[in-house]
Amino acid sequence: MQFSEQSRVWVYQSDRELSDEQVKQALHQLNLFAAEWTAHNHQLKAKAEVRYNRFLILIVDESQAGASGCSIDKSVNFMKRLEQQFGINLFDRFNLAYRDGDKVLSAHRPEFEELIKTRKINTNTIVFNNLVQNLQQLESKWEVPFKDSWHVQLFGDLAS
Repeated sequence: MQFSEQSRVWVYQSDRELSDEQVKQALHQLNLFAAEWTAHNHQLKAKAEVRYNRFLILIVDESQAGASGCSIDKSVNFMKRLEQQFGINLFDRFNLAYRDGDKVLSAHRPEFEELIKTRKINTNTIVFNNLVQNLQQLESKWEVPFKDSWHVQLFGDLAS
């Protein structure tokens, strides 16, 4: 199934890495949800992904039907159920993800600031911009060097 580059995207980041078995279970449930997701009784053209055993992603191609407030509420409630099932937090916006070699790690804001101060995170460290809005941004602006991300506006003075 082909999706427009302008398809809306929601990225939910887990506060910890999921096991392969948990990813398998989560993806199964995400796919069931996406297949049944509707807005005002119109089927949404939706799909789900799990990346790096940590990011749960919902994608909706709004060329057929747009996601409404009610349908977005349904997805949030669904994600909250996944949180409970897997004992994870998907809604902590100050849990920041970054790459350390081949690993994707996350840190809460104070720890992230300390990693910058000690230069374990530097201007070239890949960070994740979970604020991307569409599929095109997910592919081009989601994984970016710290210096090219919104993170630099918040933490840039620490990296100097």
